[in-house]
Amino acid sequence: QVHLEESGGGWVQPGASLTVSCADSGRTFSGDIMGWFRQAPGKEREFVAIISRSRRRTYYADSVKGRFTISRDNAKNTVYLQMNSLTPEDTAVYYCTGRTNFHVNYWDSRFYNDWGQGTQVTVSA
Repeated sequence: QVHLEESGGGWVQPGASLTVSCADSGRTFSGDIMGWFRQAPGKEREFVAIISRSRRRTYYADSVKGRFTISRDNAKNTVYLQMNSLTPEDTAVYYCTGRTNFHVNYWDSRFYNDWGQGTQVTVSA
């Protein structure tokens, strides 16, 4: 049974930092890939970042590259997303997900079946 639970969202001012976490109490974390997508109001869910179980492979959306860092602690079954230099354009619900193995279309949410309930991140002055 899959159970992904995100936490750590909130309201921050532009330029601030925030870290969101996703704990997996089910089988998803045993897979190779864990990652984050986000969805802003009126927009489609978009790719943010993924990380392999070995942590050697990470991929980021261009919009967050250099500002966000994804990491995971396999012993704690937890994946993190550290977000720096946040802007209002980063405002969205952030969702955790995973896959058994890497897919070439890793940026496409349709290739992920398991999702958490999401955590809201709001960036505003």
